[in-house]
Amino acid sequence: MGGMRTHRQLDPALGPVFTVADARAVGETPGRLRGTDLAAPFRGVRATSDVPAWLAYAPLLRTDERFSHTTAALLWGAPLPSGFDGDVHTSVPLPTARAKGAGVLGHQSASSAVVIRHGVPVSTAADTFLELAAMLPLSALVAVGDHLVLAARRFEPSDPRPYVSIDDLGRAADQCSGRGARRARAAVRLLRPGVESPMETRLRLQLTGGVIPEPVCGYELHARSGQRVGWFDLAWPEYQVIAEYDGDQHRTSTTQYERDIRRFDEADAAGWKVIRVRMQGLLREPVATYFRVHDALVSRGWSGTSSSRPEMSASAAGDR
Repeated sequence: MGGMRTHRQLDPALGPVFTVADARAVGETPGRLRGTDLAAPFRGVRATSDVPAWLAYAPLLRTDERFSHTTAALLWGAPLPSGFDGDVHTSVPLPTARAKGAGVLGHQSASSAVVIRHGVPVSTAADTFLELAAMLPLSALVAVGDHLVLAARRFEPSDPRPYVSIDDLGRAADQCSGRGARRARAAVRLLRPGVESPMETRLRLQLTGGVIPEPVCGYELHARSGQRVGWFDLAWPEYQVIAEYDGDQHRTSTTQYERDIRRFDEADAAGWKVIRVRMQGLLREPVATYFRVHDALVSRGWSGTSSSRPEMSASAAGDR
């Protein structure tokens, strides 16, 4: 009577990802390495489960080779636009030959700096930012930079933030030349501390593309009693106006949504005007959103002009 075929257990020392050469060295046979329970994500590599592409490629990294560009961005936890998380990117210092092969894009780099993240060698935060400057549009690069310079509110000893300072990124961009150098320097000028998501970055760039004054990012609001109300995306304390990107937490977390509602109510009770921006207002109606904030500021005493139309393409799109 037929049944599902079982596969002999592999040597536990191999782990979830390993090279064929290492498997042969511990006695695994060619037939076992062709087993249908194993994936072959790269030539000469086998995996026992579905793993990220960078982890599958890690056994093939050579001495002085590191993950770079968009792969490094993923390992730094940075936000990337859709379509930029495909092939694995690696870099080696000049004059070492770059990696070649299906699914990997190799680069040569003037930098040899490496940090270890998630157990693998990765471009530094500053080098990752400069590598991405040749690939990403300006607005997306600013979102990556905002992520890298964020000082975490909940300090994690194992992964301290910020990963790099704005000043250090500025110095690195000033010394950069070649493709993306101008974009890197332009992006650094648009970075702000306290930004926690790419949507917050996009909202800020859209709003400051006109005549609206610069907001405070990641503003900690306290009630008149001194009790902390919470953190808010963008704030103009002089005018007691807040702009907050309202994401999908109402669908994904009832607890978070109720916490946000309470936070908005407490801000309102403290005399602040809260402008909540949803996806529609951010992506499809940016000008309408701009004037919602503009008019709120005017109503609170800012001497702006209601006839000013924001130059959205200059900073929000900014994809030059």
